[in-house]
Amino acid sequence: MESNIKDYERIIIGIDPGTNVMGYGLLGISGRKPKMIAMGVIQLNKLESHYMRLRRIYERVLGLVEQYLPDEMAIEAPFFGKNVQSMLKLGRAQGVAMAAALSRDVPITEYEPRKIKMAITGNGGASKEQVQEMLRRILDIPKENLLPQLDATDALAAALCHYYELQRPTIRKGTSSWKEFIAKNPERVK
Repeated sequence: MESNIKDYERIIIGIDPGTNVMGYGLLGISGRKPKMIAMGVIQLNKLESHYMRLRRIYERVLGLVEQYLPDEMAIEAPFFGKNVQSMLKLGRAQGVAMAAALSRDVPITEYEPRKIKMAITGNGGASKEQVQEMLRRILDIPKENLLPQLDATDALAAALCHYYELQRPTIRKGTSSWKEFIAKNPERVK
């Protein structure tokens, strides 16, 4: 399911890093309405060499950046596990995806998995299936457009989490209360 990228004021690419399967999702923003542009996975498990996997990640993420011209990247931060070798490989995969975006001057924001789950479901301990179902409802994604790999919806969730973060009001310097914020920012309060 793809839309024309010219229909959007802002595009956010979300990445769920992995060394076997890497998920990606693209979110288009028009006005205050987010919409899924595309999502998918990059299959890496057929490549035997870790270095070839990293090369494939770089090439595919760069290709997505050049195809969709995202304004920003939201990427899931690796969670801390007990297997140090797995963490190193995952960190490298994340770094290569970030390098591809940075090579085209796409700014990056990292989000912890719990924060992404909290933003989408209201529960930082939500399952991947719960995240997928909430995304389907929020973004009105037909069930037949969902992929069996939950990495794709995890990546789309990172992009939507980033969109929500961009919508949060920020208190300007010199403002000490909500009352003062509202008085100084009437356009932000409706």
